[in-house]
Amino acid sequence: MSFQQGLSGLSAASTNLDVIGNNISNANTPGYKQSQAQFTDIFASSLDGAGSSKTQVGIGSRVSAVAQIFNQGNISPTNNPLDIAINGQGFFRMSEGGVVSYSRNGQFRLDGNGFLTDSNAANLTGYLADANGEIVASQPANLKLNTTDIPPQVTSTFTMGMNLNSGETVPTVTPFDANNPKSYTSTTSGTIIDSLGNAHLFSIFFEKTATAGTWNAYATVDGEASATGVPIGVTLDGAASKALVFDDNGALTAPIAPFNVSVDLATIDASLSAASPLVFSLDLTTATQFGSKFGVNAISQDGYTSGRLAGFTTSPDGLIQGSYSNGQTRSLGQIVLANFVNPQGLNPVGNGRWIETPSSGQPLVGPPKTGTLGALQASAVEDANVDLTSELVKMITAQRMYQANAKSIETQDAVLQTLVNL
Repeated sequence: MSFQQGLSGLSAASTNLDVIGNNISNANTPGYKQSQAQFTDIFASSLDGAGSSKTQVGIGSRVSAVAQIFNQGNISPTNNPLDIAINGQGFFRMSEGGVVSYSRNGQFRLDGNGFLTDSNAANLTGYLADANGEIVASQPANLKLNTTDIPPQVTSTFTMGMNLNSGETVPTVTPFDANNPKSYTSTTSGTIIDSLGNAHLFSIFFEKTATAGTWNAYATVDGEASATGVPIGVTLDGAASKALVFDDNGALTAPIAPFNVSVDLATIDASLSAASPLVFSLDLTTATQFGSKFGVNAISQDGYTSGRLAGFTTSPDGLIQGSYSNGQTRSLGQIVLANFVNPQGLNPVGNGRWIETPSSGQPLVGPPKTGTLGALQASAVEDANVDLTSELVKMITAQRMYQANAKSIETQDAVLQTLVNL
């Protein structure tokens, strides 16, 4: 009589219950991957090859492996922009004291130095951005979000599209006077930025002339003009005014290219310490002269004031973009993911992380949405892929297995007792 089969079955069933219990206990652990006990049978071996396989009885079972199931967990939205879920294959690449590990738990936070870390202070890694916000796709490094203000950018181009009403009459007052609306036909304005980030009002005036299809353009900055309405400190293409010429179809024929505007800021405001003169390119090449009311259909310029980081978002391809108080955006870094030929070969080390082994193969690292790597979803977490209903059914089965093996030991004991009594 042998108790080996029942004892091995008890041990296997006990391990199975441990695995199931661990799955259930981690049902609320983000990124947790369900484990599965895998069994194999046990046969005694003989060195001399004696015995027939047709009559050989096994000596029980054992757990051959506890495998993890790396299928996708449900993705739940959150209100935290630092919560990031992976939709598809791949792992976050984490670094702690130079030791690299891999995780599916995307609950991150900023530490006191601006580094993205998990709850155990392991650093999220990725590609860093240079001073201009360009991603440097080299060796992944610990991601640090630069929270400093971005410097201002001086206006270098100013573009305006508008229609000048061909039906307007020539102003009754000549010459041009910025303070007298009767000396010009139409006016509009926009903002320009100096080297220190100060905003200035750039106003442009259009005066219809007695020559068919010809208009004169004048400009002021911050409304600065002499008592007689002559603009102060502003020249258009080196002169006080610029002629706009249209053909009989209302299309602009001159100027056919942008021209320079020079602003002497020191003359306009002596207290300013910004670089002077401020020179930018004025593009009026889309202007038209049709028989409809004056209207501006496009206006833009490329300058901006200094900005403070107001928030950030993460795109599906891992790009972290900062949003600034001046309306600008800038790339702060890019998250990388890693995948393995055999994820089952990864070694779990706790805290929702794994490390590579020879069995897993080397990590295949790259930005999300490249190769076999999945996409990222910001303000979301990946739930554990544990199905509680399924686990509870497995637990019932494992309990029956345990009871049945215990019963086989009890039966073996009863049979042995009968033999002893004989």
